[in-house]
Amino acid sequence: MKKFALILTLILIALCAAAPSNAATQASASVAEAVEDNRPELRWGGDSEGGFPYMFPSPVNPDKLIGFEVDIVDAIAEYLDRKPVYVNNAWDNLIPGLERKMYDIAINGLEVTPEHEEVINFSIPYYKTFLQLAVRKETNDIKTIQDCKGKKAGTLKESYAQEMLKEVGGIDIKTYIVEANTYEDLANGRLDAAFFDHPIALYSAGFNPEIKFVGPPVGELKYAIAMRKADKGLQRDINRALVYLRDSGKLREIYDKWNLWTPVMAEEFNDYSPTKIEPVYYNDWAEQHKPVLTLSKRIARYVDAMPAFGRAAIVTMQVSITAMILAIALGLALAITRVFAPKWCSHLASCYIEVVRGTPVLIQLFFIFYGLPSIGIKLSPFWAGAIGLGLNYAAYEAEIYRTGLFAIPRTQWEAALALGMTRWQAMREVILPQAVRVVIPPITNDFISLLKDSSLVSIITMVDLTKTYGQISATYYDYFGPGILVAIIYLIIGLPFVRFARYTEKRLGAMDKDGKRGHRENIYRSSTRYL
Repeated sequence: MKKFALILTLILIALCAAAPSNAATQASASVAEAVEDNRPELRWGGDSEGGFPYMFPSPVNPDKLIGFEVDIVDAIAEYLDRKPVYVNNAWDNLIPGLERKMYDIAINGLEVTPEHEEVINFSIPYYKTFLQLAVRKETNDIKTIQDCKGKKAGTLKESYAQEMLKEVGGIDIKTYIVEANTYEDLANGRLDAAFFDHPIALYSAGFNPEIKFVGPPVGELKYAIAMRKADKGLQRDINRALVYLRDSGKLREIYDKWNLWTPVMAEEFNDYSPTKIEPVYYNDWAEQHKPVLTLSKRIARYVDAMPAFGRAAIVTMQVSITAMILAIALGLALAITRVFAPKWCSHLASCYIEVVRGTPVLIQLFFIFYGLPSIGIKLSPFWAGAIGLGLNYAAYEAEIYRTGLFAIPRTQWEAALALGMTRWQAMREVILPQAVRVVIPPITNDFISLLKDSSLVSIITMVDLTKTYGQISATYYDYFGPGILVAIIYLIIGLPFVRFARYTEKRLGAMDKDGKRGHRENIYRSSTRYL
């Protein structure tokens, strides 16, 4: 046990040491900011996972969020004299998060559509673009989206591009959340074509020598900032800010720096003047994503990403440990209720166990985080994740405990009651201590499983190890190296608990070989209190 505690302590120290390397700087900066920035907050939601050029972690500094929409929000906040506060959420959950009041506005290439306008309000459009078709370099039989009939085409989930592909018909449509994954599948031959907004195509495939753009611009898309229906005043403020940024030339400047000024935008803004500003941000992106990287540059990237991985690992451990504590306590209560409580209570416990085990944990997390607010119950992402996982695993722990209780011979009960103990005293002093020893190994194994299942909390805006892996991998176009790093971190976190499970199994096995003296000793020591 001492070795286990030492190993676990060393891991926690290592993780904490990795995280604060940048956290200390952030903390000091936040203190200074708090002194000089007392402006009201403008909370805005977006998805930084693969969100280039909209918003994404900087390839140079993964802790810094960059993108042309980040620049637009900063400019709006400056005009309105408000402090921008970023809230991360999955792209397809941005509107539910807005309705849940997680943030004031949502911006992430959100398209103005009749479906969206039924549930939210939009600002005036801040960007106009088109759809771009991409294929592998050797492909010559696909020139338009009509040529995609009978072939596999990838696009963004719940997007205008998806609707256009459906209208063509006869296309095997594969939808994605992370844009970079689409172009990876295209380059690897899993898709025949990719169909995305031009900014996405430019940044995701423009540097891939295995992919080319084909066909003319398709369709018309307008991006706007989303707000709740009730926030009419905020809508007027945002519109006023966007008009100012457009008329002052600040929006044009942002688009020039990101190489996003197109003939379509020139027509929209009625500004046909030549570009005077170098696309510095686009050039930086291109430099960071050259096809060939040396080993030293790759290692440097991974080293730069370690603080982010360290903080994410701590979040993963926190939510896993909290969830397991809840699962153990509730699971024990459910097991005792099912075995010893009146029949109607036992049936309720059995019903809970069967319902929870029979429904996906992902659905349960969605229900807790997005469903409960409709009846006035709002939980933070951390507590929604911890409670969701805890309630789910409690059902499995209950069955483990029940098995442990049934593993204790009935004669133990009879002997304890014969010595004058009450049923509760017999349970507390004789039965449970023995049952706990039996169930420790499977409970430890369950914690290891929960640790891995904690990756699901990334869907409810928590930036855990899995979410961080997705953000950094999509930013670098590198899923191999970061994937190995994350796997190693998960292994390091879980290894002490694996060792602990083996240790307890050996100890229990040794007790069994010694003639199972533990049963008799436990009854004798416990019963002497009541004689």
